[in-house]
Amino acid sequence: MEKDIYILGIESSCDDTSAAVLKNGILLSNVTASQAVHEAYGGVVPELASRAHQQNVVPVVDQAIKQAGISKEQLSAVAFTRGPGLMGSLLVGVSFAKGFARSLGIPLIDVNHLQGHVMAHFIKESEDDHEQPPKPFLCLLVSGGNSQIVKVNAYNDMMVLGQTIDDAAGEAIDKCSKVMGLGYPGGPIIDRLARQGNPHAYKFSEPQIPGMDYSFSGLKTSFLYNLRDWVKEDPDFVEHHKEDLAASLEFTIVDILMKKLRVAVKQTGIKHVAVAGGVSANNGLRNAFREHAKKYGWTIYIPKFSYTTDNAAMIGIVGYYKYLDHDFCTIDKPAFSKVTFQ
Repeated sequence: MEKDIYILGIESSCDDTSAAVLKNGILLSNVTASQAVHEAYGGVVPELASRAHQQNVVPVVDQAIKQAGISKEQLSAVAFTRGPGLMGSLLVGVSFAKGFARSLGIPLIDVNHLQGHVMAHFIKESEDDHEQPPKPFLCLLVSGGNSQIVKVNAYNDMMVLGQTIDDAAGEAIDKCSKVMGLGYPGGPIIDRLARQGNPHAYKFSEPQIPGMDYSFSGLKTSFLYNLRDWVKEDPDFVEHHKEDLAASLEFTIVDILMKKLRVAVKQTGIKHVAVAGGVSANNGLRNAFREHAKKYGWTIYIPKFSYTTDNAAMIGIVGYYKYLDHDFCTIDKPAFSKVTFQ
């Protein structure tokens, strides 16, 4: 009988410390410690993030192994996020993973954070979970730091067809939320308010970028200037119109994302389309996917809310596939912060 494969996944690229255990590609546990410390600053403070990871990494890994009902000696390999992300945060996870794997005498597997988000669609919670997209498929990867359209041929063969040339979609949402004085992180706040507002109340400029690349800095500037003018006339403008502002902002961002995705579907002829990353939790974007499925005959794949944000299950599933291919990494591999598919 073949030996069971147990993979420990560790994710520490930004402000969530997460650990997960998978058995033969099926998820047994997924534990995440979030950091509330950044809310007061309106964004992630790298130094505070890395300190919080140092406090959280041991208890989180301990809980993940306990919840999986196994001992650490049963682990087959340790998979960790090598990048991209905040260097200080990454170093905590990378250093822990290296030390832990070495102490157990098991292989180390490095995982690209972006590849993890795309592969979140392959996390199985049971044997009969067969809802994974067939390859090749297209994936719209949208988060606080990334906006990309990716053609997925295999777990280790992904091609970026288009990406943001400046800000990411999630970053634009967070910054506009901050300008309105609504707090951080902006994504859930804008999402909640947008459900009660009119998406056509206000018009913001949409960038005209050729091909499948994105740009969100112009939209952010347009939002900022318009808001400044409106607040001059009515100091309580935001308070009176925040639902409509949120709905119009969300509508514009979703419209920009979906226009390029339609181009990608048309050019590739691939109608299996997935969405991943933190912004894939947004209800406006999820609804747009459902509408496109009806209108254009797409087969869509929308992740569970728990797999949209940074989590170790997505690192563990990539780790599982790499383990099967004996694609291990040496202990001297450094973390990398730059956004890239390596």
